[in-house]
Amino acid sequence: MIKALFDACFLYSALLRGLLLRLSAAELVLPFWSAEIHDEWIRNLLRRRPDLNRNNLEQTRRDMDSRFPDSPVDGYESIISMLGLPDPNDRHVLAAAIHAQADYIVTFNLEDFPESALAPFQVKAISPDDFFLRVIEYDRKEFITVVARHRAVLIRPPQTVDEYLATLEKQGLFQTVAFLRKHKDEI
Repeated sequence: MIKALFDACFLYSALLRGLLLRLSAAELVLPFWSAEIHDEWIRNLLRRRPDLNRNNLEQTRRDMDSRFPDSPVDGYESIISMLGLPDPNDRHVLAAAIHAQADYIVTFNLEDFPESALAPFQVKAISPDDFFLRVIEYDRKEFITVVARHRAVLIRPPQTVDEYLATLEKQGLFQTVAFLRKHKDEI
């Protein structure tokens, strides 16, 4: 199982968040996040999409924490000040990853998590595309099954396989989509 902490920029996307939760339910991934990470993705999403309902997003947060009770990380606050990152506002993410003993921080903002700052803690920052590739390496068949189930539940609007793959590609998942295109008939 892949142990990873998910940065707010990943959880911000309902599509990626939904796929992550399905991969986690299939026991391919042990996900981690913190209350601060939840606060950040919800705040940023509401800033960009004021038409969304805060209560619904807070319910999503509660559902995630309830469905995956080992995923919320707390108790890391005391090490935040000891960490050095280019953006001090990202130290809480690294602190939570260290406390959770995650192998990866999954983020679109790789430059905020330089290898030199993470290496002493045996944590690596990887892109969402690289994360999904690691899940594929872990269990290719189950990944395809989960993707098929995820696509099938998307009803607002429903998506054809090509539309679904195009949406993933817009999220920067170029290598993942290249793999999935070879398995279009299964998703």
